[in-house]
Amino acid sequence: MKNLDLQLPTIQNWSCHNCGGCCKQHVIEITEEEKQRIEGQGWETDPATRDVSVILSEGKTHRLAHQADGGCVFLDDAGLCRIHAKYGEAAKPLACRIYPYAFHPAGDDIAISLRFSCPSVVENKGQAVEAQANVLEKIARQVVPDDYRNLDPPLISPGESTHWDDFLQFVDMTDAIFAEPQPVLVAILRTIMITDLLEEASFSKISDDQITELLQLIAQTAMMAHEEVPDEIDAPSSIAKRHLRILVAQYTRHDTMADKDSGFRGYWDRLKTSLSFTWGRGTIPDVRPEFRSAEFQMIEAPFEFDDSDAIDEILRRYFRVKIQGIHFCGRAYYDVPFIEGLRSLLLVYPAVMWFARWRAAGESRSIVTAEDVVAALTVADHNHGYSAVHGLRASRFRVQLLAKMKQLGPLCQWYSRTQ
Repeated sequence: MKNLDLQLPTIQNWSCHNCGGCCKQHVIEITEEEKQRIEGQGWETDPATRDVSVILSEGKTHRLAHQADGGCVFLDDAGLCRIHAKYGEAAKPLACRIYPYAFHPAGDDIAISLRFSCPSVVENKGQAVEAQANVLEKIARQVVPDDYRNLDPPLISPGESTHWDDFLQFVDMTDAIFAEPQPVLVAILRTIMITDLLEEASFSKISDDQITELLQLIAQTAMMAHEEVPDEIDAPSSIAKRHLRILVAQYTRHDTMADKDSGFRGYWDRLKTSLSFTWGRGTIPDVRPEFRSAEFQMIEAPFEFDDSDAIDEILRRYFRVKIQGIHFCGRAYYDVPFIEGLRSLLLVYPAVMWFARWRAAGESRSIVTAEDVVAALTVADHNHGYSAVHGLRASRFRVQLLAKMKQLGPLCQWYSRTQ
């Protein structure tokens, strides 16, 4: 493979702080080669693992075993990896070494994004990502296919394709909207308008220069239409609120092996949770330890926001990292087109605001803090783009329906309102 040109998110920092969260929330599939390597490490004689199977296999599929609470079999009481401690980081499965990074083709380059299910990513803690280029290139060589330069870019919309140079103009335009020094909500409203305008356009038969001019015109139109946060907002419809609650319910799922192995009881609990969120009455189910019991109706009340600048910084960075890393469409997101994937990404905002209100209400607070948003985004991005349920026809229909009903904007405004 030739030298890799990496597009790094320069606004993002990250280092592992050994919280152990990723070892408790993810199913780690391993290759046959990794299986043989781990089996050769002698874990059957280690006091911590000699009485258990460390690898479970189903046909040609292998994964690391888990403890009763869902944590990896190699996770010790201090939240550290036994493989790492005994044999070094290079001995761990590739999936463990990659997290929380994600690598996506971007023409001749590789765009790098991060998963905000890691609290250290959300809090921007650690070393600058751009300072980790050498390490990331070594990992990229193991995960990026040799022919990545021959891969086509995601569609813009169904039937509307472009070349990579043109596609990256769409990405750059969207990132520039979020880079503007205005509240994140303003950037979101502008981007929603951009998706609506793009959906009406055709790009397959116009030149590169014409695409550039058209995108500039579309961006300018959206920026003039939304110069600041609106003083008055329209409440979203009951249908829109219901669909958002269903999305929130889907984000609450852990989907660890402990959940998958829970049998009929687990299935029944998930069904009851889904129905409860669908109807939105009474008490919110106790499905996440980060969020205490609260009433659904409490989420609909106005909340104050403590340190809105810090909250905006977290969310602005989230959207820019996902957009720059092309982590919202194409192969990175159920192979959906640019417009659909961008709308799905924007829906994370009202879902996070819903979660943050839930956390505040559960602690008898009417003020949402940056810590609430950190907890909310960590939960939401755990499943966004990774849980198979979000790639199903019903989930994609939700995004299309809310866009058609013009409810994306009202949802974003309603759950971030202060009065």
